[in-house]
Amino acid sequence: MGLSAAFFDLDKTVIAKSSALAFGRPFYRDGLISRRDVVKTAYAQLMFRLGGGTDEQSMARTRDYMAALCKGWSVEQVRQIVAETLNDLINPYVYAEAAALIAEHQAAGRDVVLVSASGDEMVRPIGALLGITDVIATRMAITDGRYSGMVEFYAAGPAKAVGVRELAGERGYDLTECYAYSDSSSDLPLLEAVGHPSAVNPDRALRRVATQRTWPILEFRHPVPLGKRLRDRPAVPVAAALSVGVGVAIGVALYGRHRRIRAAATTAP
Repeated sequence: MGLSAAFFDLDKTVIAKSSALAFGRPFYRDGLISRRDVVKTAYAQLMFRLGGGTDEQSMARTRDYMAALCKGWSVEQVRQIVAETLNDLINPYVYAEAAALIAEHQAAGRDVVLVSASGDEMVRPIGALLGITDVIATRMAITDGRYSGMVEFYAAGPAKAVGVRELAGERGYDLTECYAYSDSSSDLPLLEAVGHPSAVNPDRALRRVATQRTWPILEFRHPVPLGKRLRDRPAVPVAAALSVGVGVAIGVALYGRHRRIRAAATTAP
């Protein structure tokens, strides 16, 4: 156990996608959710990313929807699905910059903690993939091996900061010496809870706050599978995360490709 910790949000901070949505296809394949559930969940995630789901009422609706959706699911089935698909659905999308930064904190003797609104059954295996054993995640109530439809702890918004303070109290961390990383303005309470906050791939609102408060702003742009990172050491240096040029270039290239494809389709007989 280290004397301080680094707290990492998961989605769009450590991995380049939504962890909850990533498992939607195998959940649908195994009959846990319907096609309509897939669409509704994707829409809810989109609204959250656009900033329309970060107020207290919206978070409560998301929590209640998730609890109702999971009610009756076998916990063991969920864990098995996650274990079977983790390598394909998550591993290729881990940011190399995040993995390097996590390794730096661990080398410095700090504990690393994943903090995510996704369920513990999803977040904990992702942490293990990264060599992280500590997670603060949403915990669903379980009765007789199945989700009961109640949420014991919803790790979103201010609740993330609550979880961080509780863990700091248990471990004896000095939060002024701790670090936190997130992409979302909904995680401002998490970032404000530590002495060293950083915005990663920030949304517009978080970028504005980070700029006003002179917090570091990091741009992570290189999802690389774990196996490739190990083969191609050294990994992408953390300093590279501060450059936005590569991200802009990739965006321009993708947009150009999209324009060419659309133009070809328009002129095709």
